Amino acid sequence: MHDEDLKAVSVGFSGDVDLVMSAYRAGLFPMGLGDDGGPPMGWWAPTVRGVLLPGGLRVSRSLRRSMQDFTFTVDQSFADVVAGCADTSREGSWITEGFARMYDDLHAAGWAHSVEVRDADGRLVGGLFGISFGAVFVGESMFHAETDASKAALVHLSGLLDERCGVRWVIDVQWSTPHLESLGVSELTGLEYLDRLHRAEGAPVSEVFFS
Repeated sequence: MHDEDLKAVSVGFSGDVDLVMSAYRAGLFPMGLGDDGGPPMGWWAPTVRGVLLPGGLRVSRSLRRSMQDFTFTVDQSFADVVAGCADTSREGSWITEGFARMYDDLHAAGWAHSVEVRDADGRLVGGLFGISFGAVFVGESMFHAETDASKAALVHLSGLLDERCGVRWVIDVQWSTPHLESLGVSELTGLEYLDRLHRAEGAPVSEVFFS
């Protein structure tokens, strides 16, 4: 991702859930313009978008072995997953208290969801969270306290999407990195992304997708 590929198209914050979801549906995502994700908040639309598409996930042999040691839950510890992602000791942490409140409101409204990864004792050791509508999952952040736990969360999420949404789903990771590319993340132009987004948004999805 180069600086010219990332543009803030609007600046400002609204805690209104409907307005926030309208922005997500338009292909925008929020990120602070200040240090460590601080205010003011910008709404961003990269000219090149990182996505994971059906059939694209790469699961290494070592990751498959690691997954045997984990169990998975969904929406059981949303606030704890957000807190894990917001840990200021993590490099690139950007989730401020304001962002955490916004995601909590989106979770309460049924739009934000988490995948939790647990060890054999049921302890939370990783996870991810994001925004879901139609067959779209906009991944916001992930964390791990044990090796491969965040990758395992992504594998579990893609499996849920395969099961419930067929071949029309898309996981938006916002922009690609070498780490995400190793898992099968590819890139779309902004226009390609919007086309894929709108097709996935209209896909039929089970009402119990996140049960």
